[in-house]
Amino acid sequence: MADTMQFDLVSPERMLLSTQASEVQIPGAEGEMTAMPGHSPTITTLRPGVLKVTSGGQTTEFAVTGGFAELAPEGVTIMAERALPRAEMTSEVLKDWVAEARKSHEEAHPTVADDAAKLLSDMVAMGGHIGLD
Repeated sequence: MADTMQFDLVSPERMLLSTQASEVQIPGAEGEMTAMPGHSPTITTLRPGVLKVTSGGQTTEFAVTGGFAELAPEGVTIMAERALPRAEMTSEVLKDWVAEARKSHEEAHPTVADDAAKLLSDMVAMGGHIGLD
């Protein structure tokens, strides 16, 4: 088995990272998951959280708000709804993201209100995790 795999993180605005990675920690909708070279093929949705990519012994973090992850033995591709490198995430950006999630929750049809509430809760938790609460 190879020591690294191809990793790509893309948002609608830009390609955020394309590198050889040894490990990727993903905030999956069903819980945290770690992908390594040789991972079984999997597709999952993302929840708001912190994505961690280990490459060359260094770990890089990104705040993501949702999207999809495609895992395969040879690599991982993340197509994020929104993503920012941890270094670019500020209290103001988090405040805006939480305000958007709160508005979506308030305007949600009763049949999806629980999903909107979970999105809002995950967004607030992400801010706490990266120290911007």
